[in-house]
This record gives sequence, structure tokens and C-alpha cells, in this order.
Amino acid sequence: MITRKRLAAGVCGLLATLTVGLSPTTATAGEPAAKESPKVELVLDVSGSMRATDIDGKSRMAAAKQAFNEVIDAVPDEVRLGIRTLGATYPGDDRQLGCKDTKQLYPVGALNRTEAKTAVATLAPTGWTPIGPALLAAADDLNGGNATRRIVLITDGEDTCAPLDPCEVARDIAAKGIHLVIDTLGLVPDAKTREQLTCIAEATGGTYTSVQHTDQLSGRVRQLVDRAADPVVTPVATQGAQQCQGAPRLGPGLYSDRESFGEHRWYQVAVKPGQELRASVSIAADRAVNNDYGVLLRATTLHGREIVRGSEAGDGRTDVISSGLRYPKGPVDEDGERSTETVCLQVSNSFSAAPGVKTTPGMPVELTIDVVDGPDGTSDVASFGLGRGWWLLLVLALTGLLAGLVWGWLSRWRISVWRTN
Repeated sequence: MITRKRLAAGVCGLLATLTVGLSPTTATAGEPAAKESPKVELVLDVSGSMRATDIDGKSRMAAAKQAFNEVIDAVPDEVRLGIRTLGATYPGDDRQLGCKDTKQLYPVGALNRTEAKTAVATLAPTGWTPIGPALLAAADDLNGGNATRRIVLITDGEDTCAPLDPCEVARDIAAKGIHLVIDTLGLVPDAKTREQLTCIAEATGGTYTSVQHTDQLSGRVRQLVDRAADPVVTPVATQGAQQCQGAPRLGPGLYSDRESFGEHRWYQVAVKPGQELRASVSIAADRAVNNDYGVLLRATTLHGREIVRGSEAGDGRTDVISSGLRYPKGPVDEDGERSTETVCLQVSNSFSAAPGVKTTPGMPVELTIDVVDGPDGTSDVASFGLGRGWWLLLVLALTGLLAGLVWGWLSRWRISVWRTN
């Protein structure tokens, strides 16, 4: 027989068991470890050539300092940031000493913005350009743990400390399998600098960007630091067709392809009723190309009727050119209902190059596709592409028109009264 005491004891035991089960405990064997905060090190060239005054009317060093201050202000709290310099301390002609001139200006860790800015403010263009040794040291700075790791190298020239080839250094870093990405930015680069920095970036799966202006530098570095905090999805390799019929059908995601100079490539995307298609494309000029080029992204029906397009032109100041488009409404069938539509995406470029420049393989293409639900599931982004707020603009326009008519009538009435008196 269950007495009240036994029942009470059983309930207490059950509560105690639940309390133990629900209380915080240490991780048991087999559970994944908590993800570490991402680590980024900015590697800045402080060699003598950074004195050149060809970026927005100021020196390359001044532009870099301004960009660094803006980046430091915008670094996400979860990112552990460090700064390393090359060519910042030794002004002499001794090659052996000059090629050892790299030091960590600010350690990788939680960022004290004031201290980091103070450290950057002390820099002055000084010595050599030991890119290879700086990359090796930066890899050591970021060593250990399972965090996302990224080096962002900013320089205005190629390495001056061969035979330690920085491209081979980058390949060795990649071969270690430590998933460290190196992005490179060239300040007003020449052809040799562009080639070397592109090689360094490609060896580790990073990106290369040519920089001509201060806002380009700060914007790109901020973007790369943010990318470390929120790593991008690895693109899925695909191959566009020469026409829409038979083109690969792509869903939401990030895709990579290769496109030759002046080529057109096609892809298909299914857009269901109530959905909106958003697409963008970027083409990288990974070799010397002529100035004045462009990229076109078109959405058409299977029958070739153009729905919407996006285009962008470049003049040689950047190595990546991008464009995008939005398609807010699907077609209406005989019953007045919207139906699933196959949208054809065309990616075209107008790049050209001097004789002797290799055209194969084609230039790298990144295509981003997203299909999202429209407002209230109706995809009514509609009239004039202004969404549901178009009626408010109409009301404001009518109000302005009526106010103008009333004001004009009052003005004429006052003038007539004045003349009468």
C-alpha cells in the first residue's frame, strides 16, 4: 500500500532527478566544442614606397591609416583582431636586416580600439618589403585552435626579399591544411605586383583587389573582416550553357563558373507563385585586361522576352565588377492565377585584352541566387518596383498637385483684390 510519506518521498526523488538533469553540466565526451571567435590579422606594408602621394591627393600611408581607423571602429565585437607590419623599422640598405623587418604591432585578441588606433598612428614609411617573412610570421600569430583564420595583406609593391617567394610561402601555408585564408589588396599596383598578389590569394582560396581610393580600401578591408566573422558559403561549381534551352537549373545558393572574354552564359531558375527572384553576379579580372568593360545580368522568359536586367561598367580601377537584379512578379495564367515560371538568367561580359593575353581558362564568375517569399506571400513588389508603398507616393503627388492649384488660385485672387483696391 502506498502511504502519503512514500508518495511524498517519491515525488521529492523525481523532482531531485529532474533538477539534476536540467541543471547546467560540463560538456560530456563526444559533444562538439564551442566554436571559437574568428581571428584576423591585418598585415600592412610600411616600406618607403608608401610615401608616394597618389591616392586621393595624399600619401599611400595616410590613406592606409585613415582606412585602418575606419576598420578598427567597425570591427565586430566577436572578432579577435591583430595588426602586423612589414618594412616599418629598418631604414638602411642592409638586405639581410631589411628582410627581417616585420613585427606585430597589435596582438591578435580582444580589440581595444583606442590602443589599436594609437599604434597605427605611430607608423611612418621606412624600409623594405619582406612580404614572405611577414606572411610566415602572421600565420604563426594566428596559429592554434579551431577558429576561422584570415590574413589581410595590404601592400603597394611586390616582395623585395626573394628568393623567399611569397607565392610559395602562401602555397606552403595552404598545404598545412590549417584553413588559413590570405586576402590581398594592392595599392595602385603595377602588373608585377598584381600578378604576385593574385598568386598569393589564389593559393589559399582568398581574393585579390586593386585599390585606387581610400574609401575602396576601407570598404574592402571591412568586408573581409566581416567575412571572417560570418564566413561565406563555398561556391558550387557549375557550367552555364550557350543558350537557355538545356541550361543548368539552379536553386538558391552561391555558384562559380568561368567565362571567356565577350561570352554569354545561361542558367535556369524556377520561380514559384508568391516568390521573388534576387540574383547577382561578379566577374573577376584575374589577368591584365583593357580598360572600359562591363557585365550584364538579364532575366528572360524561355521564349526570349526580357523581364529585367542589371548592368555595370568599369574603367580599370577595380578587378571585380558586379551587377544584380530583382524579379518581383511571376506570370499570370489564363485563369488569372500566377504560376511557376522558369526564368532564364544570362551572364555576359564585355572584357577585352591586348594580344598575347591568355583567354583560357575563362575569368572567374560568382553567381548568387536567392528566391524569397514576397510580402505576405504575394510577391506584390509591383507597381514601378516600389512595393506596397507606391500608393503613398501617389497620395503625396496628388496632395502636392492640389496644394499647388489652391496656392495658385489664392495668389491670383490676392492680385485681383490688390488691383481693385
